[in-house]
Amino acid sequence: MPNTIAVIGAGPYGLSAAAHLRALGLPVRVFGSPMTSWSSHMPEGMILKSSPAASSLSAPQPGYQLADFCRKTGVRELSGTHQVPKELFVRYGLWFRDRLVPDVEDVQVTGVDQEKRGFRVKLSSGEEMTAAAVVVASGLTGLAHLPAELAAAVPDGPSIAGLVSHSSQHTDLTRLAGRHVVVVGAGQSALESAALLGEAGVQVRLLTRAERPRFAAAPAGRLSWQPDTPLGRSWSLYPLARQAPLLRHLPAPARLHLAQRVLGPSGAWWLKNRVAGKVPLLGARQITGALASGDGVVLTTRSADGRVRQVEADHVLAATGYQMRLDALEFLSPELRTRLIRVGGYPRLDGGFASSVPGLYFTGLAAAATFGPVVRFVCGTSVASPRLAAAVAATA
Repeated sequence: MPNTIAVIGAGPYGLSAAAHLRALGLPVRVFGSPMTSWSSHMPEGMILKSSPAASSLSAPQPGYQLADFCRKTGVRELSGTHQVPKELFVRYGLWFRDRLVPDVEDVQVTGVDQEKRGFRVKLSSGEEMTAAAVVVASGLTGLAHLPAELAAAVPDGPSIAGLVSHSSQHTDLTRLAGRHVVVVGAGQSALESAALLGEAGVQVRLLTRAERPRFAAAPAGRLSWQPDTPLGRSWSLYPLARQAPLLRHLPAPARLHLAQRVLGPSGAWWLKNRVAGKVPLLGARQITGALASGDGVVLTTRSADGRVRQVEADHVLAATGYQMRLDALEFLSPELRTRLIRVGGYPRLDGGFASSVPGLYFTGLAAAATFGPVVRFVCGTSVASPRLAAAVAATA
């Protein structure tokens, strides 16, 4: 079908965008393994940082929130102080797919080229199809960030079996049992990985640039006078969560700062009791080098006072986040990537999530330099999906 919309990615943003597009009567094909980033690139036992109220995919009609899933499947109702296990969230995502996007095609997109009347999309199955528009909702795929200092110790790349791995490579942290592990990072992934490792009996230490990790405030308490938002209870977070579409009118440097720096490394409030005083902390240290040594790795660190120390480990787990790099999206042809106007490593987008290449749209993390950090989280689907679908429909 020449007017088909191709959606690349079947995670929360891809499924939500496809549901909204179909509700507007547009023919859509969705490509990717449903919820695979959550099921295959996050550890068992992980809990979402977001509250239950902020963990729903946006749907074009009522009845498809996380609370609806729990009620209809017999799961205990989750209140604001409850936690959302990863396994429950994956089940919810698949339930959402079954009802609103049931024909997701579990194949990979290997190439996207622009043609005179749209795009030529190549699939791993060998099929080629023409699309009137392409929505890139590929999530974190290919964007895992490993600092150069750690990469130097593993020229063949990070791996679970090797000396250095990235947090996105783990589904079962117990595979590190019997090794002395250093977790690098101070964000949710690092703190939760350290907690899970320690609780599994693995000898683990946490290495952070900050003197000590930060944790969000509990849902109720001294900050209760501040407005509640999907990103947390805070006046400073209110415009980022509730007025995200207006952020694109800010100067590009300001938007890039919001995308990269706001909501910096921190852990959920419920993680504090699992980490503080239980996981040995190597705080206020910056890694300046890493060297393979026998069956282990030696990290060289420098503290704020200039003191240089070495840390030995059998394995380093780098929970060092993700970095948006358009050139990492190798399924987009080099010609397409060259034509994309950028803000830092992000595509420049308009109010409908359209890029500088007509007919090519981006949602999720790729939109953070335009709409702010809310689109890094599941709750951002409510900002992105309705606007993107309306923009695509207006040009279809």
